[in-house]
Amino acid sequence: MQAFEAHATDSELDDLRARLDAARLPEAETVHRAAPDPRRWDQGVPLADLVDLVDHWRTGYDWRTFEARLDEIGQFRTTIDGLGIHFLHRRSARADATPLILTHGWPGSVAEFVDVVDELADPEDADAPAFHVVVPSLPGFGYSDKPATTGWGTEKIAAAWVELMGELGYGRFVAHGGDWGGVITTILGSRFPAHVLGIHTTLAQAPPGLSTDGLTPAEREWTEQTRHFWRHREAYAKQQATRPQTIGYSLVDSPVGLLAWILDKFAEWTDTEDSPFETISRDRILDDVTLYWLTRSGASAARIYYESHNSLDPDLRVDVPAAISIYPRDIEKCPRPWAQQRYRQIVRWQAPEAGGHFPSLEVPGYFVKDLQDGLAAVLGRRVG
Repeated sequence: MQAFEAHATDSELDDLRARLDAARLPEAETVHRAAPDPRRWDQGVPLADLVDLVDHWRTGYDWRTFEARLDEIGQFRTTIDGLGIHFLHRRSARADATPLILTHGWPGSVAEFVDVVDELADPEDADAPAFHVVVPSLPGFGYSDKPATTGWGTEKIAAAWVELMGELGYGRFVAHGGDWGGVITTILGSRFPAHVLGIHTTLAQAPPGLSTDGLTPAEREWTEQTRHFWRHREAYAKQQATRPQTIGYSLVDSPVGLLAWILDKFAEWTDTEDSPFETISRDRILDDVTLYWLTRSGASAARIYYESHNSLDPDLRVDVPAAISIYPRDIEKCPRPWAQQRYRQIVRWQAPEAGGHFPSLEVPGYFVKDLQDGLAAVLGRRVG
């Protein structure tokens, strides 16, 4: 295990700016609507929005600020099963702190959690639980190594996280995740109950084949929204699950192509009326995209879909305590009666009034409090 510092060379940043200068853009979309109107995005990222963000990326954005923030939190690398794994590690000053691993998804990265780590480690409220926070980069993402062979799916990643926490001296810990991080967190709670005290997730996936009989009208609406998403809005997932290498050439070669591919999801999956920048700063989204660009991880990150899309064991059950929060604009929303078929000890269930797929970025204050309260319930139930 070694300390790690993020540092792009000046030539890498100059090359990025040169590519942005030389970008070839298509004509504007044929959907013409005045902002604010979410229908402006019906054909994807509007040209005007992309041009504005590319200009800011080229002339106003400062990558060095994000690099300094990562170093301030504390960065490390270790090798697990032959693969280099990068992670952030922020120890709490509190003697009663509990180890916590936070797992991001796609198109996220460790950038999802840089604004919440400090409050989780050393909360202003002395009565709130404190955590030793570990934030790993998924294999193929960011500063983690890119797998050279198949096999690094969610089951293997969950086992690697147990080994990582053990190397840090955390034999027992709690876990949180959303998106792919939610899948990995669910597997952690199921496969490793001797190490995982409990989990908090914003993604609850029910076992297949459950009936809508007995669900409330609101719960039925959740199932319809989720079904609509997977029928009509999952082209990106199908592409990355079947041909990640093909889309990967564009994602690694063109910063504008990478930006548009990722920005489209931030726009569609956030709880906003028109633009993701209503709740997430341009710079934070560019932190995420630039991390993908500098590490050339567009293709390798996409491969997690090839490895694990629709692969969650249908018989998997979670017996450790679980806290679940389903945000209103997330892409998958599982009713509690369905979730209870997989998560056998739901100690806290929340349906927040605001937020989408990236709550740690969209509503960071609420997210921290919800995570604190959820894990407090998890730990209380475990002790009891």
